[in-house]
Amino acid sequence: MTDIVRKDVKDRLKNGDYNCSKELTLSMFSGKWKLVILFYLGTDGAYRFNELMRLLPKVTHKVLTNQLREMEEDELITRHVESGPRTKVTYEITALGQSLMPIANQMYEWGEKRIQELQVTPQFSVNEEVSREAAK
Repeated sequence: MTDIVRKDVKDRLKNGDYNCSKELTLSMFSGKWKLVILFYLGTDGAYRFNELMRLLPKVTHKVLTNQLREMEEDELITRHVESGPRTKVTYEITALGQSLMPIANQMYEWGEKRIQELQVTPQFSVNEEVSREAAK
């Protein structure tokens, strides 16, 4: 299912009934996994679908597919298909997606600081300890 916030913003942009750039920016991150996906691709480089699945153990195949598709439609990432005996599909951040990395990094840093202030031990839904090699 397409994210409601993203769809609403896109519809209003098409109709010329749009006046808030902050809302547009936030709509690029709407979707539970988009910010994390963007962060991995922007930090580590290209990933294959199954590598992303291992990095995000709580995401379903369908949800990851939809999030990647929406990010591709929004031109934040590109999908590369290499044909051969075994088709290889990789996802890579675009220049537009890379331009969001300072925002993503600041959000990450803010979250880290807030977790320390709250004195809690987070239960991550991503494999923060997984190295790039382990995801392969």
